[in-house]
Amino acid sequence: MVAMNVLREEDILTGGSMSLEEATDRVASLMSRYGNLQGAALIEPMVHEEFNGKITMTSSFGTEAAALLALVAEVDANLPIIFLDTRKLFGETHTYREQLVDQLGLTNIKIMRPDENKLKADDPDGMLFASDVAKCCYLRKVEPLQRALTGYDAWLTGRKRFHGGERDALPAIETAGTRIKINPLAGYKPEDIDDIFEHRALPRHPLQAEGFLSIGCMPCTDRVDPGTTDVRAGRWAGQDKTECGIHYII
Repeated sequence: MVAMNVLREEDILTGGSMSLEEATDRVASLMSRYGNLQGAALIEPMVHEEFNGKITMTSSFGTEAAALLALVAEVDANLPIIFLDTRKLFGETHTYREQLVDQLGLTNIKIMRPDENKLKADDPDGMLFASDVAKCCYLRKVEPLQRALTGYDAWLTGRKRFHGGERDALPAIETAGTRIKINPLAGYKPEDIDDIFEHRALPRHPLQAEGFLSIGCMPCTDRVDPGTTDVRAGRWAGQDKTECGIHYII
């Protein structure tokens, strides 16, 4: 089993190199050259040419995560992959992560956890999700990712347009403040994801068979009704919330 690298404060790199204006101009240039690409065809030039050494990836190791992880592994198995261990994840997600890391030969997993002092101050009993879900997401996901992204100019995400909501018009390449976000699977359909799983014999998340179609933290993830077309219907079900906030980082 490949050892996981738990990020510490002293491991965090220095800040990114672009201004807001430079990032906007860079996206326009990249879109003109690569905007029609997707999948590995988009990942390869981003990793090896455009942002060599300054690009990372985030992965939840959820139900669809193996698709992008497999494509990335084929391009560069040593690409830094940030995994946010919120301390509220399903045990099955940790097991699944270890299984995928071994099967795909991933060698550079960066585990980022919440700041323990902030948790003690703002969520001492671990129940903040019940009273202020937005603040809970910030403490356990957004702030840790802000630290983990320091030193990178770009990051790969597994978001897709078919997830709907704010992702309907998701571009392949976009600005994220002073960084650039690459969405190699933006135009993929559910059947495209299934093809990647089938052709590479990828295992499914163990909770998917139990009705969990999109998996995040345990308290805020529910099963969905059979036959639903909204794969994110079980995330913050019954609340006026559809995103944890990490994709608003600037």
